[in-house]
Amino acid sequence: MSNKPYFVLDTNVIVSAVLLKNSASYQAFVKAYQKGVLLLSWPIIDELTEVLKRTKFDNYVSLDKRMSFLATLIGMATFVEITATITDCRDPKDNMFLELAVSGQANGIISGDKDLLELHPFRGIPILRPDEFLAT
Repeated sequence: MSNKPYFVLDTNVIVSAVLLKNSASYQAFVKAYQKGVLLLSWPIIDELTEVLKRTKFDNYVSLDKRMSFLATLIGMATFVEITATITDCRDPKDNMFLELAVSGQANGIISGDKDLLELHPFRGIPILRPDEFLAT
């Protein structure tokens, strides 16, 4: 493993980064990639694929560009085998981000999700909004 910090970005941050190049989410995505290592797991890839295929995003960025971004993300991230089972989040679908962070020994989770943010810090792992991460 690298000596750089490890980061988990939740789905809403990644989708916002794809759709809005001037957003705090995009800037946080770039900072996390430049300063550290992005962690991914297959359940998160599955969710990202489903969300990025939604036609409601067609007015922002073409499906081809969204899928190209996802392919690039997959190529630049480090995949983690999930070894932790976590059920602490109020929204069960968000537990996969906590599981990835714990299994991958992440240094931070970047999220705009209230269900995750209310758990800050989770087992010593900071959970920050994109703007908070940018201020670090």
